[in-house]
Amino acid sequence: MAVTGVRKQQAAQTANELKAAAVRVFARVGYLNTKITDITAEAGRATGSFYKHFTGKEQLLEALLSDLLMASDADLLAENPDHPDDFRDREAVLFHVRHFWDFQRRNRTVMTALQQAATVDDAFARRQEELLEPDLHHLAGHLSGLDLPGDPVAVATLLSRTMWAFAGTALPGTDDEEAIETLTTFVHSGLAGLGRSGSAEPGGSAEPGGSAEPGGSARSGGSARSRSGSSARSGGSARSSSGSSARSGGSGGSGGSGGSGGSGGAA
Repeated sequence: MAVTGVRKQQAAQTANELKAAAVRVFARVGYLNTKITDITAEAGRATGSFYKHFTGKEQLLEALLSDLLMASDADLLAENPDHPDDFRDREAVLFHVRHFWDFQRRNRTVMTALQQAATVDDAFARRQEELLEPDLHHLAGHLSGLDLPGDPVAVATLLSRTMWAFAGTALPGTDDEEAIETLTTFVHSGLAGLGRSGSAEPGGSAEPGGSAEPGGSARSGGSARSRSGSSARSGGSARSSSGSSARSGGSGGSGGSGGSGGSGGAA
């Protein structure tokens, strides 16, 4: 039994070394240009050892996504297990946007690799959406207090894609804090259907000139319907509802779209 335990530990260590080596190679040459031999050479392992742990780059990348999401969920629960989740409140949106932004910045190499893989591999794109689906539905749950222009999951998907696209855009002269505030204001105002002069906090109402429709006013709960609408993943199983939907924004799906329907993490 002791020997079996040691072997499992050694196997797990080798798998972790291969994943870490893959991230370093992805950062240098990109996912699409990376070969299995590049990864094993970086890890100082024989090529054959790779296939004892992964069937190919796709499965390794899937494992990386699973690791990141589980770690992010654990960090979120440790940081604030009772985090705000009512998106009528700007502070709740800010909390989720900040968590999403930090997740994207810490894991930029893997996020880029996911987008590249999903763009050229429809099967991987579908698998990725499956893995991200729990977060997407969790994010949709945060929108339940709003007067949405459509189905909550559809709105959550739109929000996810918007946030992913913004996070992947070069912003010269804009630091992270300014980007977070800009994205928070954009998302909060869009979800509420209000401009800067309006309020979407629980129980709030639109100030003069703040309604989204001509002559309109904020609906109950302080939101106003916008005619144009606006709003938003690994382990294959659903995670705790207190998990992390703030990572919103999966990677690009087939055809090179800016983001998958998954939220890329839920808070």
